Amino acid sequence: MSEAVVQTTDPELRERILHGIGELLPRVLKRELPEIPQDACLFDDLGLTSAGTIELILELEESLDIQVDVEQITEDDLRSVTRLADYVAGHVIPEG
Repeated sequence: MSEAVVQTTDPELRERILHGIGELLPRVLKRELPEIPQDACLFDDLGLTSAGTIELILELEESLDIQVDVEQITEDDLRSVTRLADYVAGHVIPEG
């Protein structure tokens, strides 16, 4: 019995990713953050760098025990917290 590849994002996973980003961003940025608006721009509003982006994704993978395909990530996917969560949720590499 083979499993079909699902292209839609799992809302529960996306919610866990959003929560994870909120928890990990202060550690990656090495500073306290007030409430992070989901539409906050990762670079302009929060000061995330390219290296910080990689660190954030690696930390997300570790904390949520997932693996993310980052081959196709674009600058647009990094524009906001929600865009990043959408990308990660949609590009989890299935185990197996």
